[in-house]
Amino acid sequence: MSVRNLTVSQLFDAARGGDRAALARMLSLVERGGGEAREIGRVVYPASGAGYTVGLTGAPGAGKSTLTSATIGHIRSLGEEVAVLAIDPSSPFTGGAILGDRVRMQDHATDPGVFIRSMATRGHLGGLSLATPEAVRLLDAVGRRWILVETVGVGQVEVEIAGKADTTVVVVNPGWGDSVQANKAGLMEIADVFVINKADRKGVEETRRDLEQMLELSDLAPDAWRPPIVPVIAIEGKGVDELWSTVQRHRAFIEASGELQRRREFRLREELREIVARRLELRAREILSGERWAELQTEVTRRTVDPWSAADEMLDTVGA
Repeated sequence: MSVRNLTVSQLFDAARGGDRAALARMLSLVERGGGEAREIGRVVYPASGAGYTVGLTGAPGAGKSTLTSATIGHIRSLGEEVAVLAIDPSSPFTGGAILGDRVRMQDHATDPGVFIRSMATRGHLGGLSLATPEAVRLLDAVGRRWILVETVGVGQVEVEIAGKADTTVVVVNPGWGDSVQANKAGLMEIADVFVINKADRKGVEETRRDLEQMLELSDLAPDAWRPPIVPVIAIEGKGVDELWSTVQRHRAFIEASGELQRRREFRLREELREIVARRLELRAREILSGERWAELQTEVTRRTVDPWSAADEMLDTVGA
């Protein structure tokens, strides 16, 4: 029977049994949003919680995809399974195909212990910020204990997504910008580990000093985790073992301190808030005619109605 004809419960049972087509179908439904995505959320949630998520982010060209591929290889050498969500905010959704600069990951495409999925902004009715945590939970619930979330760039969406991981790895290159630029990108606030990739190039020590200075200026508590700086040559696989050991040290630290539990509780509260806000918006759109919704937006942009009054009318339609 085609996976398209299976119910959500049947798909979930098949995915837990190792059916990759069923898992891919569920991820497509999560991305599409709507009633089936909500049903998946209800089925998946009780079975999740054992997986660990590592986010990898950094400027385009930093070598994140090469590093992700090398990390996959290292995890597999340890005999563990891994799933990868590759977040691309600009490319059209491709139904799970590996996007442009991720061709190196094809080395792992035939490995049953590796599952790679690309997710793109286009086609997301609920937005990446809602689809991604649900996709992570789904991968967790079907038994993937390590989940890597790689983002293409360092825009607001990508930084937010990577920052929602349990451990966030920020990838930079030798000669990477100054501390002001780093803070503008939001990377300092989310980094648990810094990787200087392409560490065979000139400028590694200068980049390390720059990062160390930024860490000195940051307001870290005495007993807080201080993000280590790990030099890596991802294309050669050098330093990846040290990176993974550092990720595991960070995991042990935040588990022992209770920080991991606090982070996860905070993320769930934020996700709940965003779901409620998104559902209210969708419900208001359903009740208000499309014409009136557009009129209110036009009135605000023309400054004939203030945003608060327009929002009041929108929310009044749902009794909020």
